[in-house]
Amino acid sequence: MATSNFVDYVKIYCHSGNGGSGSVHFRREKYIPKGGPDGGDGGKGGDILMVGNSHMWTLLHLRYTRHLRADHGESGGAQRSTGANGEDIIIQVPLGTIARDNETGEVIGEITEHDQQFVLLQGGKGGLGNDHFKTSTNQAPKYAQPGEEGLEAFILFELKILADVGLVGFPNAGKSTLLSVVSAAKPEIADYPFTTLRPNLGIVGYRDSKSFVMADIPGIIEGAHEGKGLGLRFLRHIERNSILLFLVPADSDDIKKEYHILLNELKQYNPELLDKARILAVSKSDMLDEELKEEIQTDLPDVPAVFISSVAQIGLQKLKDMIWVALAGE
Repeated sequence: MATSNFVDYVKIYCHSGNGGSGSVHFRREKYIPKGGPDGGDGGKGGDILMVGNSHMWTLLHLRYTRHLRADHGESGGAQRSTGANGEDIIIQVPLGTIARDNETGEVIGEITEHDQQFVLLQGGKGGLGNDHFKTSTNQAPKYAQPGEEGLEAFILFELKILADVGLVGFPNAGKSTLLSVVSAAKPEIADYPFTTLRPNLGIVGYRDSKSFVMADIPGIIEGAHEGKGLGLRFLRHIERNSILLFLVPADSDDIKKEYHILLNELKQYNPELLDKARILAVSKSDMLDEELKEEIQTDLPDVPAVFISSVAQIGLQKLKDMIWVALAGE
């Protein structure tokens, strides 16, 4: 089972490079024994940056990284030569990654596009050489500026999956089956709770070669917003979705009640989630006849709804149409 391949949370100690010291040096040539100051500036310390990579989908490559230290800038030299800058450290991250200061919880940067970059910790500036300090009254300064120290912090990298549609439902609602049928994704499917232990992404083909991305979020249980079950670890992935697709099986004791329990868990976690477009899909509806569907329809919550069966391929095109209309904001 490849659940360990999905890592969405890492903490790393980061230290940007110190700036190089300015140089104290005087021009000395064969016929100029007492030349003026010509000490160069120190080089800048290396930055710590994160850069978006659309080919990544996990923070797995950072799982065992505990410390990252950028190079220091080199000291300045003679003839006003500036020291070399310290080499930056570039951290490749998947789209949807947020960096936070571990101590304050403050968001330092957020990556949502390929090749987008953000400086997490700036390297220290290089110090000025003694050439900068000469004056009419002090033509031979014997001092230079030290370089600035780099910055240090424990940084939390947190991945929130970017997808157009997020599947929301209790364990065994049929989310993984739906994703496997409408896309090329191959999530693990079995008849026991929490089969899905990590989010799965699938690209769903639509009419005229259009497509959208669907994410199968691990099942929610009552109390998930308090960390029960798989809890907060996966609820945050829903924050990025444009549309929330609620799946409630047709054999549920009370479809409306189950929908509202799910909705309440999202509300308790983050009330802003209720501002997203919502669609209700009643899954496993191949077990219903038309009379039962009509009866259930009268007691569904006030949200666009559709009866589907992933196994029997019922209602899937209608569901895609509803999703596309919601994505287009029509």
